[in-house]
Amino acid sequence: MSSFKNTRVKYFTKPLFNMLKSKGLLPSISQTEKTALTAGDVWIEGELFSGKPDFQKIFSYPYPKLTEEEQAFIDIQVEEVCSMTNDWEVFQSRDLPQNVWEYLKEKRFFGMIIPKEFGGLGFSAYGHSCVIEKLVSHSQVLAITVMVPNSLGPAELLLHYGKQEQKEHYLPRLADGREIPCFALTEPDVGSDAAAIKSYGEVFKDSDDIFKIRLQFEKRYITLGSIATVIGLAFKLKDPQNHLGMGEDLGITCALVDSKKEGIDQSKRHDPLNVPFVNAPLFGVDVVISIDDIIGGKEGIGRGWAMLMESLSVGRGISLPSTSTGGSKLSTFVACTYSVARYQFGLSISKFEGVSEVIGRLAASTYLLDSAKTFTLGAIDAGAKPAVANAIMKYQSTEIFRKNILDAMDIQGGAAISRGPKNLLAHAYFGSPIGITVEGANIMTRSLIQFGQGVIRCHPYAYAQIEALEKGDVDSFDRLFFAHITHVARNSMRAFALGLTRGHLHRPIDNDTTKRYEQKLSWASAKFAFWSDVALGLLGPGLKRRESISGRFGDILSQMYMMSATLKRFKHDGSLKDDEILLRVAMESGFNKIDESFIGIYANLSKGLLSWIFKINLFLAKINPMGETIKDKDLEHIALQMTTDSGMRERVCSNIYHSSRINELSDASNAMINAQQALAKEKKLGTDALSEAEKTLIDLARYMQDIAVSVDSFTQKEYSK
Repeated sequence: MSSFKNTRVKYFTKPLFNMLKSKGLLPSISQTEKTALTAGDVWIEGELFSGKPDFQKIFSYPYPKLTEEEQAFIDIQVEEVCSMTNDWEVFQSRDLPQNVWEYLKEKRFFGMIIPKEFGGLGFSAYGHSCVIEKLVSHSQVLAITVMVPNSLGPAELLLHYGKQEQKEHYLPRLADGREIPCFALTEPDVGSDAAAIKSYGEVFKDSDDIFKIRLQFEKRYITLGSIATVIGLAFKLKDPQNHLGMGEDLGITCALVDSKKEGIDQSKRHDPLNVPFVNAPLFGVDVVISIDDIIGGKEGIGRGWAMLMESLSVGRGISLPSTSTGGSKLSTFVACTYSVARYQFGLSISKFEGVSEVIGRLAASTYLLDSAKTFTLGAIDAGAKPAVANAIMKYQSTEIFRKNILDAMDIQGGAAISRGPKNLLAHAYFGSPIGITVEGANIMTRSLIQFGQGVIRCHPYAYAQIEALEKGDVDSFDRLFFAHITHVARNSMRAFALGLTRGHLHRPIDNDTTKRYEQKLSWASAKFAFWSDVALGLLGPGLKRRESISGRFGDILSQMYMMSATLKRFKHDGSLKDDEILLRVAMESGFNKIDESFIGIYANLSKGLLSWIFKINLFLAKINPMGETIKDKDLEHIALQMTTDSGMRERVCSNIYHSSRINELSDASNAMINAQQALAKEKKLGTDALSEAEKTLIDLARYMQDIAVSVDSFTQKEYSK
C-alpha cells in the first residue's frame, strides 16, 4: 500500500468508516434481505444503473424464437383446446369442462417446463409464454389453470432443488396430470412479506424412532388449492429437541405434501372477482410428513427462502407478462375492428379523432409491452435470471394491461359492459386487478422492489461497500468508496454535458431511426445514475422508507428498460417502416414519463441548504425535457393503419386465438371498409344512384355490422339462473 493511501486510510477512510458504522448511515441488510437481494442476476439493469449504458452490448443479446415443435403445439394443441372451451359457459358453470381438463392432461399442458426425460414438453420460457399468451386471449380461466403448474410451484422447485428420486417420482406424474400441484405460500397476515409466515412444522420422533415433521398451517389465495393432489408448502421448521443436530430454529423450508394426508382441509373456495379459476384457502392441523418430503431432503432444510426468491426472480418475467400481453393484444384487436364497424352520426367511430387517439395509444403500448416481454424471455432462455428486470416486467405489464383494457372498453361503450358470449372484454376486465395483486402487489413492487432492490443489487459499488462495512474491511471500503466518488463525479459531468447537448454528445452505434432515442436514453441513464447516488447519500438507510421517492426512481428505471427492449425489437425486426411510428409514440411516451418522475424527485427530495440545487434542476427539467409532445397526427396515423390494414393489425396483435366472435368483428371490419366508397356514394346521392354490385356490398356490410355491434340479452328466467 502506498504511503499516500496509508495516510488517506488512517486520517480519512477509517474515521469515516467508524462514523458510518456507529451511526448506521449506510443501509443495514438482514440475512433475509440479502437472500432476496442476491436472488437472480444483474443483466442490462446494471448497464442502465451505470450512467453509461453499452448499447452495443444491449442490442447484441439474443432474441428468442419458437422451435418448430413449439410452433406446432401452438398451431394444433392450443388451437384445439381453445376451440373446446366456451369462456361464457366456463363462467356460467364455474369450471372448465371435464373434456378440457382431460385434454390438458393428455397433451401435457401442465408439463411445459418439465424436461422430456421426465415426460414433459421441455419448452423454452418463450415457448411457454406464447402458449399462455394465446390461451389468455380466449379464456383467462384456461390460461391461469395452465399457467400455475408451469410457474412457481412443485415442478419449478423440484427441477432446481429436488433430489433425483424426488424428480423421478413427481415430475412424470406432474407432466401428465396424474398429480395436480399448487404452491401454498400466502397467509392471512402475510402477503408480500413471505419471510414472516407463521405456518410451522415441528420435528419429532415417532413410535418407530423415525424423525417426522408435524405441520400446522393456514394459507389463502392458493390457485388450484382445492383440487391439488400435491401441495408445495412453505413453512418455518422448528426442532425444539434438536433431534437433527442443526439447532432449534431451522428457517423457512419447502416440502411436498400429499393432499390426502389426515389433517388437511381443502373444502373451501375463494371467489376472485367472479373469475372461476380454482383459488382457495388451505388448512392443516397436525399433518405429519417425512423429512424426505422436504424439497431437496435434509439438505433442503432452511433453504426455502432462497428457493422462493430465486424462483420468483424468474417467474415474474414469464407468467404475468404473458397474460398481460395476450390481454393487451386482444383489447387492441377488438377496439380496432369494433371501431370500424360501429357507426355514430353516419360515420365510423374509427374516424373520430378522440377514438383515433385511444387506438393509437393502445397499439403503441401493446407494441412496447410485447417487445419487453420477448426481450426478457430471450434473456431467461439464454440462462440469465434478471431479478430486477423481471420485477419491472411484472409491474409494467399488469399496469399497461389495466390501462389497455379500460381504453378498449371505452371504445366499445355499452357493448363492453353487457356480459354475454358476444362480449370479449368483460371477463378480461374482471381479471385485470388479479394480476395487479399477485406475485407482489404492484404498490410494493413499484415502491420497494424495482429501485429498492435495484439500487443495492445493480449499483456498481453500493452493495460491495455495505458488505465491506459489515465485515470491518477498511481497505476494501477505502477502494470502493473512492471508486464510488469517481463514479458519481463522472456521472455528474456526463449528465450535465448530455443535458446541455440534449443527448447529442453520445455517439450512437447506428446512424438510423433509433439514433435519437439511444442518445436520449444515454442522457436519461446518466441523470438517473447521478441522482440515485445523491438520494442514497442524502437519505442513507432512510431511502427505503421514502417509498414515493423510491417509486419515482423505479419508474425511471422501468421506462429505460422497456424502451431499450423496444429499440432492440425494432432493430431485430429489420427496422420496418410501418413500425417507425409505433416506435416513436412508445419512446416519446416513455421519455415523458421519465421527465415527470424527475420533476417529482426534485420537488420532493429538496431539503435544507441544498434546496436551491433541487429548485434549479426542477426548473431545468421543465424547460429542457427529454420527451416531446406526442403528435395527434401520429396517433391518427397509427389508428388508420390498425383499422384499415389487417396485416398490420395481425402483426401487432399476433398470437391471439381467432374465436368465432373475433372472426365476426374482423369480417365486419373488412366488409365495412370494402363498402366504404359505396356507403359514401349512397349518403351523397341516394340509393337509386348505386349499382347492383354496390348495393350488394352495402347489404353485406350492414349485415355484418349488425352482428358485430349486437349485444347479448336474456329472458328474465335466463338472467335469474
